[in-house]
Amino acid sequence: MKTLANMGVILALIVPVGCSERPESRVEDSSSKVDFQKQLLKKLISAKTGDVITIPEGKFHINRSLSLNTDGVTLRGAGMDKSVLSFEGQIQGAEGILVNASNFTIEGLAIEDTIGDALKINEGKNIIIRDVRVEWTNGPSTQNGAYGIYPVQTENTLIDGVVAIGASDAGIYVGQSRNVIVRNSRAEFNVAGIEVENTIGADVYNNIAVNNTGGILVFNMPNLPQPGHSTRIYNNQIKNNNTGNFGHEGTPVAAVPAGSGVVINSNDRVEIFENDISDNDTANILISSYFTAGYYSDKSTQSDFDPYPEGIYIYANNFSGGGTSPDHLKLKALKLAMFGISGALPDILWDGVVDQSKLVDGQIPEALKLCIDNEPAGILNIDFGNEYKNISTDIEPHQCHLEKLAKVVLDFDSKQENEDHLAVIEVANEE
Repeated sequence: MKTLANMGVILALIVPVGCSERPESRVEDSSSKVDFQKQLLKKLISAKTGDVITIPEGKFHINRSLSLNTDGVTLRGAGMDKSVLSFEGQIQGAEGILVNASNFTIEGLAIEDTIGDALKINEGKNIIIRDVRVEWTNGPSTQNGAYGIYPVQTENTLIDGVVAIGASDAGIYVGQSRNVIVRNSRAEFNVAGIEVENTIGADVYNNIAVNNTGGILVFNMPNLPQPGHSTRIYNNQIKNNNTGNFGHEGTPVAAVPAGSGVVINSNDRVEIFENDISDNDTANILISSYFTAGYYSDKSTQSDFDPYPEGIYIYANNFSGGGTSPDHLKLKALKLAMFGISGALPDILWDGVVDQSKLVDGQIPEALKLCIDNEPAGILNIDFGNEYKNISTDIEPHQCHLEKLAKVVLDFDSKQENEDHLAVIEVANEE
């Protein structure tokens, strides 16, 4: 995979929220790579609110984690293929860059070959990650770091025009956060291309997810501070996500079938619309409960965890191909038995598991349904809860409509597009 992706997106500079920029503090391009690392570490440690720390053009080798704990700082390079921080040979630290701060902007640089997560931002507010590339240059490998772009427990986060390649968990991940936009970005050759987990209010649009194990994932996991809901996935290209799963055994993503376009697991109120979804060998969309996942354990799951995906609305997507060579033996056998050697699973694969305690007169309430308005797309209900006894392709119970979700608005986002006229941005690889 190892081409460097060139994002053809023109992005305006955004001033960090709540502060004014101080004069730029440039890290000099020293002939000594050790001197460069010392300079950068010193700038990060001594940073004050409003500082802009600039990284010059060049490839710079860093052998330990970098960290920032000051609010209102910008870390700015000359471009994602011009200013490169290489952590090949890293000997200290669990991340490439770790940020514990708010009103933080990082833009115009690359982070390569970290021993762990590439860029982790923890518990910050008003975060901008723009024109950043994270990559493991040796190709897909379980030995790669888990997460590429990794904001967790953040509030008001913009991820715009980034590239993530080769993560052994998720290339672009947002977890336990509120008010998130992920747009204009590319994820490829990760286990999960883009993952939204236990997050409230996320818009994922205008992205390209190709050649991952799973393209775009929306999960709820137990034993975390908040359950997630209200995610919109739209105007994305989600294609050819057929890379074999190279996640660490025992992690949730290690159970994701290769060939998954969009995967919704245990999350509520998710809209999937106006995407181009094609040629994902297991299924273009998979909707599942926590019970279907290979990592489920009664003993380790909190008692009030809601394992059912509810209020899922799929409409106006363009589907083509997909479902021709599903991962996992049971799905292969099911495809062969129902659709033949040359056939394919329908675009939408559902495990059929619902919360029996919420049934009204034997029916799931309208607001909790899986609703589909996407002709000619079909559905396969595998009836997992009854051990595949009543498998069905009947789409009629799902021909319904749900109230549409509100868009996510970030006060500092001056470039927010008019959603009614979005076009997916083509992103070309540069050899």
